Amino acid sequence: MKMGKIKQPDLVNYVIHAFTAGNSDFWLYEYGVLEKIKKTFGEIDYISHPIDFQKFTSYYNKEMGENVKIEARMISFKNLGSPSFLPYAKKITNELEKEISIDGNRKVNLDVGYIHHTQFVLASTKHWGNRIYLGNGIYAEITLMYMFGEWQHHDYSYENFKDKEYKDILEEIRSNYMIKRRHI
Repeated sequence: MKMGKIKQPDLVNYVIHAFTAGNSDFWLYEYGVLEKIKKTFGEIDYISHPIDFQKFTSYYNKEMGENVKIEARMISFKNLGSPSFLPYAKKITNELEKEISIDGNRKVNLDVGYIHHTQFVLASTKHWGNRIYLGNGIYAEITLMYMFGEWQHHDYSYENFKDKEYKDILEEIRSNYMIKRRHI
């Protein structure tokens, strides 16, 4: 059997799961978060409809506001990038979260990850048994795998990413990614 050859990885489609304290249109458009994101990640090619994030968890209410509705959006970028950019992308989104915090509390949370044709990967600053250390204090988690024509979650996947609404959105982003892959 021949030894495997080292080769360049497939380019991936970067995605940000943005959730906000209150109306996501205000934070993303009026407050200018999308413009700040574009400076690093480039042109946006998809923004999902608002998703009720609180039906999955109330974990962020203490920081974002006890009586505030938390809305989420999935944001996809036109240009494909290297998966090796993920730890840098996470550091950039963390800095942006700090920049737009109010009195030390985040009003926008930006979870960055990417879609590959076989997986949806999220970056994290927190170690857990299902995460692989990438360097610079950043870990990667395979949140979903694409098998048998659909997204499959794991026991450890966050509840929102187990939900059909999220999987449908990620399916749409993946479909667009597959078209982009054909043109590189």
